Amino acid sequence: MKLVVIGGDAAGMSAASQARKRMGTGELEIVAFERGRFTSYSACGIPYWIGGVVPGLDPLIARRPEAFREAGIDVRTRHEVVAIDLRRREVTARDLEGGGELREGFDQLVYAAGAVPVTPDWARVDAGGVFGVQTLDDGAAVQAWLDRDPAPRRAVVIGGGYVGVEMAEAMVRRGLDVTLLERSPQPMSTVDEDMGERVGKAIRGLGIEVRTRTPVRGLETLDGRVSAVVTPDGALPADIVVLGLGVRPNTALAAESGIPLGVTGGIRTDLRMRVVGPQGHVDGIWAAGDCVQTVHRVSGRPVHVPLGTHANKQGRVAGINIGGGYATFPGVIGTAVTKVCDLEVARTGLTESEAAQAGFEYVTAAVESTNRAGYYPGAVPMVIKMIAERRTGVLLGAQIVGREEAGKRIDALAIAIWNRMPVEEMTALDLSYAPPFSPVWDPVLIAARKATEAVHAAG
Repeated sequence: MKLVVIGGDAAGMSAASQARKRMGTGELEIVAFERGRFTSYSACGIPYWIGGVVPGLDPLIARRPEAFREAGIDVRTRHEVVAIDLRRREVTARDLEGGGELREGFDQLVYAAGAVPVTPDWARVDAGGVFGVQTLDDGAAVQAWLDRDPAPRRAVVIGGGYVGVEMAEAMVRRGLDVTLLERSPQPMSTVDEDMGERVGKAIRGLGIEVRTRTPVRGLETLDGRVSAVVTPDGALPADIVVLGLGVRPNTALAAESGIPLGVTGGIRTDLRMRVVGPQGHVDGIWAAGDCVQTVHRVSGRPVHVPLGTHANKQGRVAGINIGGGYATFPGVIGTAVTKVCDLEVARTGLTESEAAQAGFEYVTAAVESTNRAGYYPGAVPMVIKMIAERRTGVLLGAQIVGREEAGKRIDALAIAIWNRMPVEEMTALDLSYAPPFSPVWDPVLIAARKATEAVHAAG
């Protein structure tokens, strides 16, 4: 049997590795195509590499192509799959360095092409200094631009989501003057507006100029390089522009080949990561990672949540099943965490707007506390917000904005949401306590108690 994998990062190589683990080279031939130069790397670490927190490129690479080849997986980097023929069961790949095309037949196919940055027409300029940050090759291009002589002095980051705020931090660390532009009322639109307001205030306190409700109309160039970002309020000088406008599933090739897509634009799969169409399963076709649509366990709705954690899990599930085992991917609840300098922002479950769209009636509660006992050195404030279903008190969502040791508390809340815990039950959780780690009443417990009071008050 021959397995062809499209995409050599987290999902694709996890699938290939798991299938190889369960089937020997005499039983299964594996060919993986990757358009870039690297395999199995941490794209999430790129801002920290650019900002100098991570010393160089190598720590971000989990496993190089040579290691996969030694394990019996034929990895072909700098090869882009340009066509899939489901009837003839073959793919066509283009050699991006040597030129020419080749065809490779398959019995099983894993589509793991990831996501691509959202790039508006105004950003498609033939000039240097404008970057998306999706792959290690993108990160290397940013590094090379920052190392130019003379070095860039002014950075404009467009988009206040995870990539945007992380790249804003990286630019600050590199000594640039940074402006962050966001169309929404507040940065970090993945949290509620009241929490986003706290994030915006904290980011401004780091010396970053934040302009909200500010759309971009275009880019100005000079001598083949970007020179300014045009907004309704005028042009902002820029020596480098970073696009952090989000990503969309990289599914154009899948759609052209007849692989069915869901309402989010991602590929539809079942729990085992088999591709599903109107007529049922598409025989021998699997998909995993940032190119797929999954289900939100709280709202029950289809969602596209591109994260490396999900990609690795989904690829592993697909590979186990291809190799003759049995595994499922049960969905997501949207847990995420990020930081800007010493500010930590985390979320899980539903925001208020998402809860309303899903049809829930809900109550909210927000509390201010500290990461440690107030008298212990280094105690700093944090805010935890909870969203609970009005009738049952089941925790629907939670958000945290704080500093050191705040963000990872979201994991306890994620476990509660995953298991549909009522906030009243959470008030008695046996959480750890010692002054260097928590007040005697952990902020999670205080927030749960306040949310319980809100549920009782709502009747």
